[in-house]
Amino acid sequence: MRNVELLMPAGNLEKLKYAVKYGADAVYLGVVDFSLRAMRKGEIITLENLKRAVDLAHELGAKAYLTLNIFAFNSDIKHLEECMEIIKDANPDAILVSDFGILRLLKKYMPDVELHISTQTNILNYECVKFWQEMGAKRVVLARELSIPEIAEIKRQVPDMEIECFIHGSQCVSFSGRCLLSDYFTDGERKANSGNCSQPCRWSYKLVEETRPGQYYEINQDERGSHILSPKDLCLVKYLKDMINAGVDSFKVEGRTKSLYYVSAVAKTYRTAIDEILKNPAADMEKYFIELKKVGNRGYTTGFALGENKPDSYSYDISKGLAGADFLFEFHGMKKYSDVDFTSTCDDNLYFVKIKNKILQNDEVEVITPKEQFKTKVIEILDEKGDRLDVANTNSEVYLKLDHEVIDYEVAIARTIGVKEHVS
Repeated sequence: MRNVELLMPAGNLEKLKYAVKYGADAVYLGVVDFSLRAMRKGEIITLENLKRAVDLAHELGAKAYLTLNIFAFNSDIKHLEECMEIIKDANPDAILVSDFGILRLLKKYMPDVELHISTQTNILNYECVKFWQEMGAKRVVLARELSIPEIAEIKRQVPDMEIECFIHGSQCVSFSGRCLLSDYFTDGERKANSGNCSQPCRWSYKLVEETRPGQYYEINQDERGSHILSPKDLCLVKYLKDMINAGVDSFKVEGRTKSLYYVSAVAKTYRTAIDEILKNPAADMEKYFIELKKVGNRGYTTGFALGENKPDSYSYDISKGLAGADFLFEFHGMKKYSDVDFTSTCDDNLYFVKIKNKILQNDEVEVITPKEQFKTKVIEILDEKGDRLDVANTNSEVYLKLDHEVIDYEVAIARTIGVKEHVS
């Protein structure tokens, strides 16, 4: 079987690093003004550090794709034109677009840049793909509404065009993400197609009858119909072989606003799954599906990939993703405070960590690194003065002694063991 690309989100510089370390061949990133995701946490990627982000991806051995996929108003076009020199200097490997005006600007100022066409352009057929090819695009991101056989037909008709498909992550209730709900519900202050969606499809609604103000009624699914707004998350890990055979060149994971844990764990799972299926097409993917239950999700669906989108593809009771395992801590180093002598208590496997969820001494945890995954026990908890603690609380920074050495601790993370039953 041929090689394929794993494309992961890079919501900020830290997530970019972890995505690549955990197996991404490429990352997609957006600057605040021209992206369909408005980032708020971490060292977000801006015009000022865009070049540093692209350079970091290249230093780590991955490609970096810049998303300029908003639907642009006149003011956006003027601003983008002012920023073109900065973008040219950053030198991304490709630029993702959906707007014809932005496409025209790129042809004018960066005629040699590789163009990828966003899923927001609703690409559903091979004639559409041929059109974008004639416009100079090298890759198209197909609409999520396509089945695997339909994807295969597109690749047969246009074999020299790269095909990118979403393989995992949140889905939008609107066709290919072109939604106006957020615009309406926030009086235009949070526009979905300008990167600032308030996700009203995830809100909990009740029904009010016009002549009975203040009387609220639950909206329930019954034999007469249902309230459908919030789709479950996409997960196609079990169908990797079928999608590779269909001709997909790049597998895209959604999630620039997701956590560091999400990006790392999902990247590791798909990296390992892809590598195994390429070596052994008959490999069972069920174990990888179980791994993906451990990260935040609203329940999983195959969406339209198998030819139909069933009623159980929607989440009627979960608006926020629930993880099957809790993110416990991330590693920040070893023996950070050189003036503190811990040798009398624990001189091996002592790690400086940031606690994400409370842990206790003697807790068993699962540690994940790009090359390892194992269970270990928290032997001791120490504060920065070397005093023993019984508990490490959320957001605290402490030293942990583990009963297992962590080789690649610089980018290691830890979580609870097993899968909670609330995740379907």
